[in-house]
Amino acid sequence: MAVHDAILEVADDCLVLGHRLSEWCGHAPMLEEDLALPNMALDLIGTARVLYDRAGALEGKGRSEDDMAYLRDEREYRNCLLVERPNGDFAQTMLRQLFFAAFMHPFWQAAQSSKDEVIAGVAGKAVKELAYHIRHAGEWVVRLGDGTEESAVRMQAALLALSIYVEELFESSPAAQEAEAAGILPERAAMRAAFDATIAEVFTQAGLDMPEVTFPQTGGRTGLHGEGLGHMLAEMQSVHRSCPGVTW
Repeated sequence: MAVHDAILEVADDCLVLGHRLSEWCGHAPMLEEDLALPNMALDLIGTARVLYDRAGALEGKGRSEDDMAYLRDEREYRNCLLVERPNGDFAQTMLRQLFFAAFMHPFWQAAQSSKDEVIAGVAGKAVKELAYHIRHAGEWVVRLGDGTEESAVRMQAALLALSIYVEELFESSPAAQEAEAAGILPERAAMRAAFDATIAEVFTQAGLDMPEVTFPQTGGRTGLHGEGLGHMLAEMQSVHRSCPGVTW
């Protein structure tokens, strides 16, 4: 059951952030981004689907990927707080994406050696997708951080708003610790050096400094979320819940 819960944490991260990115569809500042952001969302949601399916198989209760995504309430979600943060402006969206991708890229690199064949298979595909996410988001962080006076102010505001949620990425829940010990998932804390290197490279070009965070915000892994997640899930789950059991 612990492995099931640990996989669910990763799946929830991917689904929630994927849905957040999808909210930009039709609202992005330029056509290129109107295509790029939904494609990154599809990468993450595709990963979530496979992970939900795997988690359901391990659970053994007959729950499908749709059940996992659409029939759990806010407190049952185990995503980190970073991914559920509202999109805000473009600076906040891109910095949130950079933080997540800078962590998940080395995570998936390490997960290619997982003792679970499904996890290893997911990792082989996801590591390529997250490399692109780092490049795309990183270019925007540099462009905005080292751009106009207004764009620099907005990027600095995004940094102050989001840096308090970064530490949770590296914390392993009891379930994750068991999955790590079993060789199913890599140790989250081991991603620190690669994350710091990626962020340092981008921030040097963007003229940014990572602020010191005295009181990091955590709680997502235990189901303690901000109200924004509840609003997001209400919209995301509305069609499925209004027609339960329907197939298309």
